[in-house]
Amino acid sequence: MPSFDIVSQTDMQEVDNAVNSAQREIKQRYDFKGGKCSLELSEEVIKVTADDDFKLKQVHELLSSWLTRRKVDARALDYGKAEEASGGSLRQDITVRQGIDQDTAKSISKKIRDAKLKVQAQIQGDQLRVSGKKRDNLQEVIELCKDLKVDLPLQYVNFRD
Repeated sequence: MPSFDIVSQTDMQEVDNAVNSAQREIKQRYDFKGGKCSLELSEEVIKVTADDDFKLKQVHELLSSWLTRRKVDARALDYGKAEEASGGSLRQDITVRQGIDQDTAKSISKKIRDAKLKVQAQIQGDQLRVSGKKRDNLQEVIELCKDLKVDLPLQYVNFRD
């Protein structure tokens, strides 16, 4: 029986490369000279430090542009709340999301069932396994999922015939 998995994975090596490139650009740019703006990646959290709210937004734009250049979807980032740090600066944690959370998986599974296609969708941890008798039905599910307004980047892997 043909099947495939719906996952949401982010290449952490590319995220690391984007953070390093953005950090290098921050050190070179004139408008960041003399400030305390920085980016640091630890595990799956990017720690951002900026002088004020304007520079924090500039760092966000810079990071998202470098992520786009490295072909990493910016929807995988979960921006935390900006907090006051020492010296009047701002600190913010940005989490890189891996996997599909349970609520999103349930909503995707429900939309697949509501489409009345002859497939089964099973939640397996942080991914969804979709299986059906015909390959065409599975391709319709992929098209359906691409049209969904999900705030996660979805990939369709492990297609078996």
